[in-house]
Amino acid sequence: MRPIWKGHLTFGLVTIPVKLYTATDSKDIRFRLLHKSCMNPIQNKRFCSYHDQIVDWNDVVRGFEYAKGKFVPLTDEELDNVPLETAGTVSVSAFVSLADIDPIYYDKSYYLAPDEGGQKAFRLLHDTLGDASKVAVGKVVIREKEHLVSVRPFDGALVMSTLYYADEVREVEDIPELPVQAKIHPNEKKMALQLIEGLAAEFNPGEYKDEYRDALQKVINAKVEGEPLETGPARKEEKVVDLMDALRRSLQATRKEAPARRGRRALPRAAAMRERHR
Repeated sequence: MRPIWKGHLTFGLVTIPVKLYTATDSKDIRFRLLHKSCMNPIQNKRFCSYHDQIVDWNDVVRGFEYAKGKFVPLTDEELDNVPLETAGTVSVSAFVSLADIDPIYYDKSYYLAPDEGGQKAFRLLHDTLGDASKVAVGKVVIREKEHLVSVRPFDGALVMSTLYYADEVREVEDIPELPVQAKIHPNEKKMALQLIEGLAAEFNPGEYKDEYRDALQKVINAKVEGEPLETGPARKEEKVVDLMDALRRSLQATRKEAPARRGRRALPRAAAMRERHR
């Protein structure tokens, strides 16, 4: 795996040379757009309406529209040399508790690894963050944007997650149906808590699979082989049922499944790591 960015991570007067790697890999099934009459792929070409011609990549530049129909071009060199302290540097400005950052602010995650000469300082930051149960928060410029980021220890690496700025998260007040005005009976809340406790478990991401992707791949394979397609179950119309009755039946089902669920309960993270290295 090759790094997608190199720079430095700084906190206080400490500077750590680091490399950035993509931490996630989407497994979505991707489709091409085809011409219905001949089933050949449709091409998206760069077309200039002024010259009425297709434009080669070598003749393409980036520009910012500063007024209606008026653009100022910017070169890669100009973008790379924007006068900003966070250019080329993950600049840490604070250390906070992980629980202080609501998941709604997380965007994309990357692995940070030490570059040449940065191993000791990198390990020091990794271990100290873990011991202090803190997350570093700072900024970095990547791909023409200054990102707000968090940095936390994870399996010997540091994970850098880009965060949305506060003005990029839409206000709950903008949702017309919220806040919900409804009266909850104490017994309903009690049964809901029992249901949650009955389904409580440690999060093990390996237990969850993208079943839709697997089913879709089977459909694609069947079409490739010219085999008949299986039809899915007919969707039932969801009816609004009595809340107490639904809670009661849910609790009964949970209690029946409890022994099997306890049997496959995920190991604590430390124990799982020990099992992995045996």
